[in-house]
Amino acid sequence: MRTLAIAALQTTPVPYDLEATWQRYADQVRATRRLFPHVRLVVVPELLLAAEGPLLGSSPEGWMERIAEPLPGPTTDRVCALARETGLWLIPGSLFERAADGRVFNTAVAVSPEGEVVARYRKIFPWQPYEQTSPGDEFTVFDIPGTGRIGLAICYDGSFPETVRQLAWLGAEIVIQPTLTTTRDREMELVCARANAWTNQVYVVNVNAADPAAVGASAIVDPEGIVRQQAGAGEEILVDVLDLDAVTRVRQHGSAGLNRPWAQLARYGGDVHLPMYGGAFRTPEWAEERESPEKPVR
Repeated sequence: MRTLAIAALQTTPVPYDLEATWQRYADQVRATRRLFPHVRLVVVPELLLAAEGPLLGSSPEGWMERIAEPLPGPTTDRVCALARETGLWLIPGSLFERAADGRVFNTAVAVSPEGEVVARYRKIFPWQPYEQTSPGDEFTVFDIPGTGRIGLAICYDGSFPETVRQLAWLGAEIVIQPTLTTTRDREMELVCARANAWTNQVYVVNVNAADPAAVGASAIVDPEGIVRQQAGAGEEILVDVLDLDAVTRVRQHGSAGLNRPWAQLARYGGDVHLPMYGGAFRTPEWAEERESPEKPVR
């Protein structure tokens, strides 16, 4: 049985205080390790360690430009040390990354218990015109050996069906989606989280910041689109044990034992043309059709 115990921390930064925010984050990770020793992966909201303030608060001028740093850099070095100390997989939300050409990206990283940055994902769909970071151009997945494959997305990425579909195409069974939503469209984001989980038969872990940094309502959705847990507005920790074999079961036998889109795409996908993207469907190797051609597929 392949399982992954996770903790999604719906928490807040100390506004515009990087050091105090770091100490708060590190203390919460250590507390999670102490209270829930079975947990293997801890994730926090988008831009937590950037110490952003409330939506309507007064922010220091040029904050993003001032604190953006290269990756690897001082903050990722600290995260790597914390991962080694606690023996945890860490996804520390996202950071403002300054690239070599001067552009700033909203970037999520995944760090192994050995203290290695194993994945880096630059947000492809910044929330424009409000978010000023440059868009990334590459989807990212990584493996937890012996367990499964995880895809990374950030906040507004979930509003574009292409994001989770591509991560699933790359073999993701869980999509981790750090979020910083301060507005009343949070309800629509939760609709998207359920739809993305159901249509791609993956877990979606969408962790938002707590009030007053954001509006909370973090959620863990299973591969059939069912909400396993949903937080309120305040600080909470969502601890869950995700059954990765459930992803295999749902993909083989269908959501609610009925809908098997992967089998259908594996059979007919090669004939589906996608002029919108200038190409055609390509069935991922792991999803190749294994059923008799005479057997009806829904």
